[in-house]
Amino acid sequence: MDTSPTPFVPPAPKPRTKPPSTLQMMRIVYRNPLELWGEPSYNESWIAVSGIGGPLVIANDPGLIRHVLVDNARNYKMATVRQKILRPILRDGLLTAEGDVWKRSRKAMAPVFTPRNIFGFAQPMLKRTLDFVKRYENAAEPVDIARDMTTLTYEILSETLFSGEIAGEPGSFEREIDHLFETMGRVDPLDLLRAPDWLPRLTRLRGRKTMAYFRKIVADTVSMRTERLARDPDNAPRDFLTLLLQAEGPDGLTRAEIEDNIITFIGAGHETTARALGWTLYCLAEATWERAPIEAEIDAVLAREPDPTKWLEAMPLTRAAFDEALRLYPPAPSINREPIEDDRFRFDTVAETSPWPVQKLTTQPQGGLPMRVTRR
Repeated sequence: MDTSPTPFVPPAPKPRTKPPSTLQMMRIVYRNPLELWGEPSYNESWIAVSGIGGPLVIANDPGLIRHVLVDNARNYKMATVRQKILRPILRDGLLTAEGDVWKRSRKAMAPVFTPRNIFGFAQPMLKRTLDFVKRYENAAEPVDIARDMTTLTYEILSETLFSGEIAGEPGSFEREIDHLFETMGRVDPLDLLRAPDWLPRLTRLRGRKTMAYFRKIVADTVSMRTERLARDPDNAPRDFLTLLLQAEGPDGLTRAEIEDNIITFIGAGHETTARALGWTLYCLAEATWERAPIEAEIDAVLAREPDPTKWLEAMPLTRAAFDEALRLYPPAPSINREPIEDDRFRFDTVAETSPWPVQKLTTQPQGGLPMRVTRR
């Protein structure tokens, strides 16, 4: 008798059998973009369609994706729709800056991301996490793990970015972050239709007050830290904010760019990380036979290794579970570019790549969490 457990097949959207209408497409993009993909996306190397905003090529072949994102990346700029959504919030942060601004900012911030600096954040991250999980010690009811992971990632960001020193009430700041990205950070139907910029976007109108509040708090926090560094540099926290301020100067970052990148770190590292953690825990909760060896691995490593910077290499099963959740539920549903000059696509075409349809190239693309990764 076969007593092996039935493989857990994580829920996934079904491939569409026919193209959605314009109204359906707007609803899908707003709710869950992964539901857009039709059967050809899982069978063809690329698909050319006439999208609601103009010509669109969906690239599903790894070689073609590499051409757009790596080999000929200089000829591909960030998609206009993406920039219209994110630039009002992030401005010249690394995620939205382009050209010379991006090159200068990336060079100025390279010292911030040295292994020494990154490893230095491990202990504050661990402390925040240990404090956070205490809430589960006597929990008797189900919890909203997605909400909890959003809170946890915010608390860790607050610690690593500012050492908790925010010029405002931390709880209010967290709530305003959520409201900001739920309003201004969502795609607007007028953007999909490539409507002129002078037409007001209701989503952004709802978020303007929050944006003003959010930027003021960040600016005041930066000013507060600048004053502390001038007054008592030896005792100032050596967090991301201090490191960014040390990159300020004629050849480095401007004060506005420092603020833009603080907001970018919050936006890029907050919701996406929370989603990845939430999906990982969900999948393991459903696949208990996979969860047991992972818990045993974690317990064994924690018992012998106190240094959190060494945990990643010592926990291959745990890492595999996280990687598999990222594969199954990519936090960023697509990566879109527009050619500057005619290439394999016309200059007015949007080249869209998505991690989701490319999964057709993997073995058992819809199941096998997480041992599929470690046994290949």
